[in-house]
Amino acid sequence: MALPAVVPAPSSIADGGDAAFPLSAGTALRGDADAVDAARHLITARTGLEPPTAAQESPDDAPGEAGAGSIVLRVDASSGAPESYRLEATGASVEIVGADAAGLFYGVQTLGQLITPPGDGPGAASAATSEWTIPATRIVDAPRFAYRGVMLDVARHFHGPDTVRAFIDRAASLKFNVLHLHLSDDQGWRLELRSRPLLTERSSATAVGGAPGGFYTQEDYRVIVAYAAAHHMTVVPEFDMPGHTHAVTLAYPELNEEPRLDEHMHQIIREYGGEAPVHGAPYDGMAVGFSSLRIHDEATYAFITDVFTELATLTPGPYLHLGGDEALGTPAADFALFVQRASAIVAATGKVPIAWHEAGVVGAQLAPGTIGQYWGFRTPTDGMDEKTRGFLAAGGQVILSPADAIYLDMKHAPGAPLGLSWAGIVSARQSYEWEPAAVIDGVGDEQILGIEAPLWTETARTLSDIDALAFPRIASAAEVAWSPAASASGLRTWDSFAARVGAIAPLWTSLGIAYTPLEGIVWPPESSAAAHAEEDAA
Repeated sequence: MALPAVVPAPSSIADGGDAAFPLSAGTALRGDADAVDAARHLITARTGLEPPTAAQESPDDAPGEAGAGSIVLRVDASSGAPESYRLEATGASVEIVGADAAGLFYGVQTLGQLITPPGDGPGAASAATSEWTIPATRIVDAPRFAYRGVMLDVARHFHGPDTVRAFIDRAASLKFNVLHLHLSDDQGWRLELRSRPLLTERSSATAVGGAPGGFYTQEDYRVIVAYAAAHHMTVVPEFDMPGHTHAVTLAYPELNEEPRLDEHMHQIIREYGGEAPVHGAPYDGMAVGFSSLRIHDEATYAFITDVFTELATLTPGPYLHLGGDEALGTPAADFALFVQRASAIVAATGKVPIAWHEAGVVGAQLAPGTIGQYWGFRTPTDGMDEKTRGFLAAGGQVILSPADAIYLDMKHAPGAPLGLSWAGIVSARQSYEWEPAAVIDGVGDEQILGIEAPLWTETARTLSDIDALAFPRIASAAEVAWSPAASASGLRTWDSFAARVGAIAPLWTSLGIAYTPLEGIVWPPESSAAAHAEEDAA
């Protein structure tokens, strides 16, 4: 009998050797109230059934006393490591036990993927049924990396709170636990700060291609943070600097240098289209690297102190991201001075600084514990690896985001209607077949805090665009972040992953996720409509 499809691949999964558990309108959900709500949502979305809630379990109830026909969801802190869970489904009952609330939540996400439609089953030997079922299965599961992130760029195109919440739903369903929000760039500033009100009054209205901008009020941001927390995700906000700061010139022009417009920059502008940037004027192009804060002006550091201090008060999570990438308009010595001072300012708020890998050039002169985010290639070039190792010298760790693997905005095929291709064409298979511990010499599992899949939004204007770019490649990032290394798991192969992703696609459809049926994955018949829609858009 074939094992049921689960993505990301669990640490251990085995055939339960029993008849499948039947799901019906009378199936009782028992136990932790939040987990019960999450399970009901998934069951209803997938099947149309609306299971009732049974009486809450007592903390004194012994394991296995669920009663026939029940799905029991409970937390047992002694059952394993943080975020771990175990799931056992038999013909009589289903029990999911999480080591903590997050682990229980992830077990529920696995439950949603196990739901099998009438007349189907995980193997040819399974008898066809006329009811929805959960196959008899035993799963013991825990994450490989503590930090499993996705990034949403809301600066190039602004995406409102509803879209961000929908993206949280999608990411959490694949066991991601961090949402990195890219809140500022040359095109706009997206978060209200009362210490610097002109940032949203003057710098938020622009987006790529003349699209409308926008910003989050502080209440919007609090709602997003709370919604993420309810889905066991931590929000990591980013204000990018000293480059990617042209929008600041609209509010505080005295803080920015004139745009760098040498021949190299004009070539970048020609490649990406749009007009050349003008100091103090809105910018809606896609070129990068031309802007810089004034590094030797103390007013710059007063500004940075204001924005990160206020951001820290709004953000309960442990991290603040200060950017630091593509500062082509900042001389090397000035950049080094800036990241030293900016990382110290962030650390002074009580938060852990994160910076893109370029900031590692100063090594031990970064604030102690600063984390580096590597956005280079699976095979590093141009000293990207050496810069990344600089964070280890400061006592920090590394987040891996190789652009030619898990940048979700890269085109999946040359003629794809959405995405960019500066890091190459990234197929579903390429997004999957890489090993984090093999990217940078000297950066193995102990030095890797985690994995993050960024989605830059130069070409993504809507939630449907986000879905089309992210799915299914976001599942590749989820599996690399959560599952055992390929050397330690028989499920960690491309063929296994391609089969499992295709099998859970009906769940994505029932949840309203407009995925793109990429080549190499065996998709259900419903995927043909999505493929034709993409062809029509092209």
